[in-house]
Amino acid sequence: MNDSTMILSDGRRLGYSVYGDPDGIPLLLLFHGTPGSRVWFTEDDPIAKELSICLIATDRPGYGLSDKKNNGTLLDYAQDIKELAEHLQLDTFSVLGVSGGGAFAAAVTSALPKKVDTCILVCTATPFKNGKPPKTMSKENRLAFYLTNHFPWLLKLIEKSKKKLVDHKPEVYKENLKKGGSHLSDWDNKILLDDDVLENGVLHSKEAYRQGVDGVIDEGKLLTRDWGFKVEDLERPVIVWHGEKDTFSPIIEVKNMANKIPYVKTNYLEEAGHFLTESEEVWKSILVNFRESLIKY
Repeated sequence: MNDSTMILSDGRRLGYSVYGDPDGIPLLLLFHGTPGSRVWFTEDDPIAKELSICLIATDRPGYGLSDKKNNGTLLDYAQDIKELAEHLQLDTFSVLGVSGGGAFAAAVTSALPKKVDTCILVCTATPFKNGKPPKTMSKENRLAFYLTNHFPWLLKLIEKSKKKLVDHKPEVYKENLKKGGSHLSDWDNKILLDDDVLENGVLHSKEAYRQGVDGVIDEGKLLTRDWGFKVEDLERPVIVWHGEKDTFSPIIEVKNMANKIPYVKTNYLEEAGHFLTESEEVWKSILVNFRESLIKY
């Protein structure tokens, strides 16, 4: 992993890391979930190296090495990515967003249609109606969004307690993750028993909370609001990967969204849950399919 930062036009820092083949083509920008960070692997990604794909993972505002942006929007992040592309001298690139990061991947695709080759949405978030999460979402996740908008001070206390565990008692944090829960699918509960997944989860979370917990609160509010664009207006090819047992982002909402996207290919995994990128088999399928799709388009 190669950690780097750049200074944006407004003076903020943007943090990013490079994985896979640094000289590889195609280029795929990775957008983490909510909360999340540029840390995607404990060391590197052998699958991306094997396929000669360069992966560039970014920290969004308030996470990891990226400075906070007051009153930012989804589309504001597209400007950050445009500047990153100019900094790295990238003519075109593709984007992949996971969970909450899917909204940002779609935003970048909307704002930069001449720059983005392909948009990949993995276990993606979907737009809320009237700012409310769908009833098909797990009650635990719905509660978090409710607290985000109505009792942010309480959610802040909860997130601070997580940060304290990650920073000072990582083993306890891992044990808590291992317990999973009835609100998760069998797939996700099984994924959380993997030691490598847990170790990476600690590193990922440490970076997510590096600057505190404001990034989580701010981004949660963003995801409940109007995204500032319509998915039916996306001009570039979109590939959707989603588990039908996902309790964080319900499959019915994803299918409804995908049906509105003009150039879309869907991959719905019958028994899978939310943590698709933690499965080596699924991750390889995503990257192989990505390479093949670029040839077709």
